[in-house]
Amino acid sequence: MEEILRQAQTILRATWKHRRLGMLVAWVVGAIAAGVILRIPDRYEASARIFVDTQSILKPLMSGLAVQPNVEQQVMMLSRTLISRPNVEKLVRMADLDLSIKGKAEQEALIEELSKGLKIQSVGRDNLYTLSYRDTEPAKAQRVVQALVSIFVESSLGNKREDSDSARKFIDEQIRNYETKLQEAETRLKDFKLRNIELQTADGKDSLGRLADTTAQLSQARLELREAENSRDAMKRQVLGEAGGADRDNPSGFAMPEIDSRIDAQKRNLDQLLQRYTEQHPDVINTRRVIKELEEQKRKEIAELRKAAATNPALLAGSGSASQEIRRALALADANIATLRTRVAEYESRIARQRELLKTMPQIEAEFTQLNRDYDIHKKNYEQLVSRRESAELSGDLEAAGSVVDFRLIDPPRASQKPVAPNRTLLFPLGLLLGLAAGLFAAFVASQLRPVFFEGKSLRDVTGLPLLGTVSLIPNETRRLKERASLRRFLAATAGLFVAYGAGIAALLFLSQRAA
Repeated sequence: MEEILRQAQTILRATWKHRRLGMLVAWVVGAIAAGVILRIPDRYEASARIFVDTQSILKPLMSGLAVQPNVEQQVMMLSRTLISRPNVEKLVRMADLDLSIKGKAEQEALIEELSKGLKIQSVGRDNLYTLSYRDTEPAKAQRVVQALVSIFVESSLGNKREDSDSARKFIDEQIRNYETKLQEAETRLKDFKLRNIELQTADGKDSLGRLADTTAQLSQARLELREAENSRDAMKRQVLGEAGGADRDNPSGFAMPEIDSRIDAQKRNLDQLLQRYTEQHPDVINTRRVIKELEEQKRKEIAELRKAAATNPALLAGSGSASQEIRRALALADANIATLRTRVAEYESRIARQRELLKTMPQIEAEFTQLNRDYDIHKKNYEQLVSRRESAELSGDLEAAGSVVDFRLIDPPRASQKPVAPNRTLLFPLGLLLGLAAGLFAAFVASQLRPVFFEGKSLRDVTGLPLLGTVSLIPNETRRLKERASLRRFLAATAGLFVAYGAGIAALLFLSQRAA
């Protein structure tokens, strides 16, 4: 610590030795600084205040119908991004600043100056913004601020309109895409229903329910068929018919035309089915089975008639009214049995078809579910897009009405009568401090360039040579007087520097008060 203090003392003594040079440099730098401060041109500030009113009565009224973005956030973002190069170039044209531009370099310099000088500040949280600009000409500064106010308002409205138009175009394009998808889904669903039209019923039952119903109907038809056959057999046992027109295969000639007509009808139906289906089709198989049963029935009845003719020939020769009634009833019973057999065959064929369909029903139902799901999704998205398009149109109309955001010019652009810069009363003390610092630095540099040793130890440490001794200077009265005079001159020069700057500051204050 002692060594550090000793070195500091040595440096101060060496610097003090060159105090006259330091004072000279301080005066020169101070004078230059004062001249530069005085020559700085006065700058006037123009400013304007804008209030952005976002509390509109239409906002709660249009809630849920129109899209209402965060207007405060949009205005804040606009205020931060307003000073961009395109806007500055537009401002140059609006404020007629390009009239004096002679080249590209001057234009770039002007744009750079405006970008740095323009200021937009938010005052608190009340959506109050201050736009300001400083220039050497008050009228020019006022024109720049006026143009900036116009750009601020127009940019906000223009951005809103562009956003609304872009949103509507995007939604319209998506609606067209979903219309195409919806039409394609409807076409696929229609084709599926046409391919599987036999599966569609009006009662809303599934395949298992329809199979159960058909099985119950088949059981009922078989029961009715057995009842009709038993009733017919009972009438045959009581019949009294005639034997006229009998032949060897049909002795009575009584019930054969009905059975023959039914067999012919079934054969014609079989021919028609074979034209459309193969031998393995359920309808073909059922029809052949019915024909076989009718032929078997015919053989049995012929056999019964032969047996009756052999045992009681007179029984078949009756011709009374009772016999005719019984024959008519027997004919009706045969027709009813034929109808019931056809019904049973139809139900059996339906059950066979339904059982075949049950094997592929899971795949068909999965396909139908997938088609319905795709259709429902496309329809839901389409309806939502249409609803949002209506909201976007309402939002655009609302923004076009200009009632959501209201820009109010609180203070119109106005330039200050007095210059706001430079603050010479503050710059003058800084110039004084700069001069003193320059003088101190000059004295320190001179002490390092022409070092002086005040102690023998310092000389021995620097040179590395042995020190034999030191010779002290004994000051006399003349030397003391000379040193005192030099000190007085230094103090006078220092005081003169302070006085000169103080006078300059006082003059500036006096002139500013007089101008006010």
